[in-house]
Amino acid sequence: QVQLVESGGGLVQPGGSLRLACVGSGFRFRFYTMSWYRQRPAKERELVAFIAGVNNSTEYTDSVKGRFTISRDNAKNVVYLQMNKLKLEDTAVYYCNNGAVWGQGTQVTVSS
Repeated sequence: QVQLVESGGGLVQPGGSLRLACVGSGFRFRFYTMSWYRQRPAKERELVAFIAGVNNSTEYTDSVKGRFTISRDNAKNVVYLQMNKLKLEDTAVYYCNNGAVWGQGTQVTVSS
């Protein structure tokens, strides 16, 4: 059974940092492009970043470039999203995706 489980969300002040993790199981993790999406309040779900399975190339949405870093550890079947310099507008539920399956999401709230 394919499964993605996110963790690491929480409440943080503006300018702070969080690291999200997504553990995958039931599929050949290292061959899959892994993505992080987010859904902000009253907004549609949007792609934040992805990392390719073959060459670890990465892409980011413009609003997070220079602040967020996606990485992966194929030995542990984990993809990370390091989020620095968080802004109020980063508040969202963050989801992991392998192209076919969604995790349950983890809430990130940026508030003073």
